[in-house]
Amino acid sequence: MGRSQETFGKKEKEKKRLRKRKDKAEKKAERKANSKGGGLENMLAYVDEFGNILETPPDPDARVEVDVDSIELGATKRPEEDLNAVREGKIDYYNDQKGYGFIKEAGTSESFFVHINGMIDDDLNEGDRVVFELEKGPKGMNAVRVKRWTKPEPIKGPEPPVAKEESKEETAEAKVESPRKEDDSKED
Repeated sequence: MGRSQETFGKKEKEKKRLRKRKDKAEKKAERKANSKGGGLENMLAYVDEFGNILETPPDPDARVEVDVDSIELGATKRPEEDLNAVREGKIDYYNDQKGYGFIKEAGTSESFFVHINGMIDDDLNEGDRVVFELEKGPKGMNAVRVKRWTKPEPIKGPEPPVAKEESKEETAEAKVESPRKEDDSKED
């Protein structure tokens, strides 16, 4: 007769597995007995218009309609910029041997790539103030038509008219007349 296939180790493993299953069933029954009940309703949470979590649903009369087209997803759209406008900036970095550099715009502090082919003045160095225009390049905006910034000349217009000089006698008479008029009004 053959020997039994169940060994001591197999019997112990089977007992251990049955014990785990029994413990798990007991824990499940205990959780059910201690739970508040209610099922799904107890698990729901509501969010008000300020982002606060509530247990009660929001009032349907206080509902506000939202225009779906006004919702922006992703990055906000930047306003269209006039690319042909002349901008001022300062050369932040320039490598004369390689023929390229970067210009930092004065108002926004944005950096723009500049190549030697886009420069009108050839003798520009780091730190020079320049005026330039922008052009769309393969990797972003490029500064083109770059030239040294020169202080604009003040606009000379026509000379302002000179006020007519009054004689000393006329101004003295006006001063004398005005106090008399004030005195007359006080007497009334």
